[in-house]
Amino acid sequence: MTADFFEYEKINEQEKQIGTRRAFARLLPLLKAHTSGLSICLVLLAGATGFSLLWPLLLRHALDVNIADGDLRGLLLTVAAIGLIQISTIGLQYLMRVKLEIIGQDVMLTLKRKLFHHILSLDVAFFDKNPVGRLMARVESDTEALRLLFTNTVVMLVGDAILLLGIYSVLFYAEWRLALALFVSVPVIGLLLWVFHRKTTPRFLEVRKKMAEVTAALTEFIHGMSIIQIFHQGAYARRRVFKANEAKFKDDAFVNISVVMFFNLVFFFEYVKIGLVLILGPVLGVTYGTILMFIIYIWRSFEPIWRTSEQLSTFQKAVAGSKRIFALLSRKSKLAQPAQPIAWAGLKEGIRFEDVSFSYNDDHNYALKNATFEIPVGKRVALVGVTGGGKTTVIALLLRLYDPQKGRITVDGIDIRDMATDELRSKLALVLQDIVLFPGNVASNISLESATMAAETIEMAARTVEADRFIQKLPDGYRTEVSEKGSNFSRGERQLLSFARALAFDPDVLILDEATSSVDPETERTIQSSLRKLMEGRTSLIIAHRLSTILDVDQILVIRRGEIIERGTHTELILRDGYYSKLFHLQFKNKNGVLTNA
Repeated sequence: MTADFFEYEKINEQEKQIGTRRAFARLLPLLKAHTSGLSICLVLLAGATGFSLLWPLLLRHALDVNIADGDLRGLLLTVAAIGLIQISTIGLQYLMRVKLEIIGQDVMLTLKRKLFHHILSLDVAFFDKNPVGRLMARVESDTEALRLLFTNTVVMLVGDAILLLGIYSVLFYAEWRLALALFVSVPVIGLLLWVFHRKTTPRFLEVRKKMAEVTAALTEFIHGMSIIQIFHQGAYARRRVFKANEAKFKDDAFVNISVVMFFNLVFFFEYVKIGLVLILGPVLGVTYGTILMFIIYIWRSFEPIWRTSEQLSTFQKAVAGSKRIFALLSRKSKLAQPAQPIAWAGLKEGIRFEDVSFSYNDDHNYALKNATFEIPVGKRVALVGVTGGGKTTVIALLLRLYDPQKGRITVDGIDIRDMATDELRSKLALVLQDIVLFPGNVASNISLESATMAAETIEMAARTVEADRFIQKLPDGYRTEVSEKGSNFSRGERQLLSFARALAFDPDVLILDEATSSVDPETERTIQSSLRKLMEGRTSLIIAHRLSTILDVDQILVIRRGEIIERGTHTELILRDGYYSKLFHLQFKNKNGVLTNA
């Protein structure tokens, strides 16, 4: 991941435009389905908070009335009432927490689905510049921060607001002069909270972004651990991860130091208020029970401040997470979908590239330049050239993973930009050099869990490419589980599974991207006859470095530095004695310079 290529985690303009109010406003539609449940939670919360305010009043009664009058029976009744109130408070809080957790989990599940669905709709260029670790942080960490906001922070803030209102209502009722002296500090503490929030929120956003960079670096190196160890690049990996952690530490340290300073200031105000009660209480002639009740309520009035301070980091993480989530949800795919897509039943005439030019970076460094060629229906066309010449780019454009900057690509005369991308790709099947297997069993990896694909189709596809030879030897046959990245299969076996996958979907157009490069010569000979049968009568586009695999195709396109420099059959190109002929002779000369019988 190089600094000039990947989009590093900076606070971009799109995220700056999504303010806190706007971010949470976009969450409201997700909560509408739970209006009744949230109302129940609010009632339970108000009940629990109300009960929790009663016991200090009963304690004052016990001191000033029961104990002062020597009423033992009344004291026992007061103590029993306090116990009953505490049990009721705990019960209401439990019911509220369970209900709210269910709602929070459902809301976050909906958001994760929406986020993942949107990620699936983005163009491949987005994934080129956004590493896996960063997207994992979006889907998991950021949504988890929002869940904690709903199930913890919001509830506590609402409950604490009710608690503070109730506390000061009781205090003003009991002794308004003493309560007024205590209330003076409330605006000051509120101002401190506001300043703390303004100063630390931007840093919290930076911390979240730096955390995503750490996750991205760790994911890359853990996935590539074998390469790191084989090439002795442990020091490089450590430097990269250390650098990412160090960048995160600077902002994280600022936030944590700010939290410590804020807590110390709040502690100071608590002791000031208790001191005021102890000094002014006797002067104003209040009872000892009232003084104790005031002290208890002061402690309780600071509980919301402690909780708010503790939950402020959760709140700020949720703010940062929501901005990142909705910035991602606001990101549009570069591949615009037509408002009224043209239906395409299947390939009837052929595929045509018309003066197509494409650059991955939207500049003049074209990976494909002025490419014009046809793939008639039922014909086999091969792309040949050195690595980096533009062969894979042709396939990426045909599959509409990218759109060309110039020219157009048509199927049966229809511009592929005028049809639904899903419909286009459903008629094409791709076999890659880099085989991708997914969690699941052998059968699900061939069918990709298609609901319409029968078991007979899966097995027939496997037999055609002779993958059933090793599948039948597996402990559970087609139900054998595939380990991560398919590591319980050899590279050749994984390649055969990818062949079977392509065959099972019976595509109109078969695309082979170095499909046999990972297969040993014996296995290659085994599947060549099957491939010929597969491609017979089927439109095929083949990328091959092994020129022996394309000797009998209908046309060969030779690509060099993004341009098609030669085209024709194998025999025509050999007789022309041009660039293709040189490639062919270089590949099939042995060490003595004698041409083999390839």
